[in-house]
Amino acid sequence: MYHHPDLLRHPESCPALVLNADYTPLSYYPLSLWPWQTAIKAMFLERVDIVAHYDREVHSPSLNLKLPSVIALRQYVKPNEYPAFTRFNLFLRDRFECVYCGSHRELTFDHVIPRRQGGRTSWENVAAACAPCNLKKGGRTPEEAHMPLRTGQPIKPTSWQLQEHGRSFPPNHLHDTWHDFLYWDVELEAGS
Repeated sequence: MYHHPDLLRHPESCPALVLNADYTPLSYYPLSLWPWQTAIKAMFLERVDIVAHYDREVHSPSLNLKLPSVIALRQYVKPNEYPAFTRFNLFLRDRFECVYCGSHRELTFDHVIPRRQGGRTSWENVAAACAPCNLKKGGRTPEEAHMPLRTGQPIKPTSWQLQEHGRSFPPNHLHDTWHDFLYWDVELEAGS
């Protein structure tokens, strides 16, 4: 599946939000977006249904077509149970904050059990840490450094857990037609 983070920085490029066949986003973080050209190609190949449109159109000699803003796959794609072990996913699991002090600045990663003491580079032993805490902890365990983890022992998250965390960090640009399909952590307005 395509994920184009640059499309969010350039909303004028009219990216299409890609939903699974159950009308949930394929991914919240990064948000599942396709360039409009890919969405139209998938439409002509009958792989997607158009759910909503932009006001912009593209023209050919025989066709005027509104650009799709939301598309849904016709066949359900089963998400991977576990996400890739990447720096970004690690920060997302830890909600972009230091596990020792809660800071959001100067994030790096820390081996909870230092490698020189047999600690492995794995989901269960690596955590987000700000540079000052990482330096302060040094090559010691949290107990040796008197720096307890605020979040408990690191875990291997499921893709679902990371998606839930990602919903707390919506991108800067959300097209109006996307709102019905993205359930960000915002309070719903009560109707009268």
